[in-house]
Amino acid sequence: MSDAPVYDPAHPLGGDSKNATVDVNAQYSGYEYNYIFLIFATCIVWLIIPGIGLLYGGLVRRKSSLSLIFQSLMVAAVTTFQWMFWGYTLAYSRTAGPFIGDMANFGMMGVQAAPSPGSAVIPEIVFCLYQMLFCACTVQILIGGSFERGRIVPSLVFAFLWATIVYCPIACWTWNSNGWLYNLPALDYAGGGPVHIASGWAALAYALVLGKRKHKGEKSHGKPHNVTLVFLGTVLIWFGWFGFNGGSALNGTIRAMYAAFNTNTAASTGVLGWVLVDYIRTRGRFSVVGACEGAIAGLVGITPAAGYVQCWPAALVGFLTAIVCASLQDLNEWLRIDEGLYVFKLHAVGGMVGAFFTGIFADSAISALDGSTLAPGAWNGNGIQVGLQLAEITAISAYSFVVSCILLLILKFMPFMHLRVSEDAEMRGLDLDQFFDEQVGDSDWAVYMDEDKITHGMPRHSEPQAGVVSSEGSMEREAVQSDSKQ
Repeated sequence: MSDAPVYDPAHPLGGDSKNATVDVNAQYSGYEYNYIFLIFATCIVWLIIPGIGLLYGGLVRRKSSLSLIFQSLMVAAVTTFQWMFWGYTLAYSRTAGPFIGDMANFGMMGVQAAPSPGSAVIPEIVFCLYQMLFCACTVQILIGGSFERGRIVPSLVFAFLWATIVYCPIACWTWNSNGWLYNLPALDYAGGGPVHIASGWAALAYALVLGKRKHKGEKSHGKPHNVTLVFLGTVLIWFGWFGFNGGSALNGTIRAMYAAFNTNTAASTGVLGWVLVDYIRTRGRFSVVGACEGAIAGLVGITPAAGYVQCWPAALVGFLTAIVCASLQDLNEWLRIDEGLYVFKLHAVGGMVGAFFTGIFADSAISALDGSTLAPGAWNGNGIQVGLQLAEITAISAYSFVVSCILLLILKFMPFMHLRVSEDAEMRGLDLDQFFDEQVGDSDWAVYMDEDKITHGMPRHSEPQAGVVSSEGSMEREAVQSDSKQ
């Protein structure tokens, strides 16, 4: 096996492959398994994208389900462009400052075969792709704050701006070798801060700026319309999380395998913790949605800790994170904010709990499994690490919430943006308002043509029937009737 490749500033592309004078693959001879493993991890992380769409689409009411499924792909597309344009260089340029990167890799300049900033055994193009999906998943999580009342076009504009102004700086702080949190050091293995705390606080800001949903007495208000979609989305997210946490070692070492084991462990104990709370609260009953939320809570809690902690502390982190999140059932009422998908509760609160526990349970014996990293926590007698974790939590929470609020308020009062749909559109459902011929559901939600006008949400009848609200009828009654079919 040859020596590990070394970045050469004189050849930022990793060699002169353009003129075929250098075999850029030769420098990785004997180390190929590392980037093959990371490409595999990248592929399964991608499954989190439709997983979030299906999870959110099942949790909302049927009349607004399609908008969230659709946005899972649209947000991925927008953030991919943002990442290639300037997102990657703002987060990971080698000449970055302590708070944000520069334009050294603007438009993917110099991103090719050279050893990556994160790991010398990973080509930079592989590292860039892997981190791109982290950005996409993070932005998709926060979009849940807009459910059932946020318009799609402003949502996508916000996605681009948020990724640029919030996610990229926080990723630079946390994972760039020049970042201030990296050098503090705050321990964040796979994104407790940049992914979960940041997106959770941003979702809360989104819900706050949009205001509460209109509630006209619909029985379906606040209830998932399709538990099967919730379950399927959770399964895809759980599977993708093996790549999310396992790949974050940025190599194919035992540490990566250990992180994957811890991921499954925490998700499993998260299910047990949430189901236990539900069982006690309902006096002996169960909830599929609760079990799914427990799995997500466990995954969130272990994300910052997966490559730092032993197996049994990982089990405890998942279990306790789920119990904390499940116990905050009335959090929206306490905050007086309508954040009905509980993004803040699961991701911000879960991420903060996980980051705190990372400071307690981090063990150098686990981080050293990659052959080089030593990251002691209070478990090893380094009690100050808990304080450093609290510094990370405070900084990321404050920055994400404040800057997200500012961005959203600017968009809210910008001409032609209109963050929120009209009240009539909200009562009919976002899918009827934002899509021209598609809905989730059965045939009595069909779209039909009436002369030159497309009419949505009415059964196919030549004559109005008893109990069917006409187009001149009360919007409130129409919404109640439509929801009763759900």
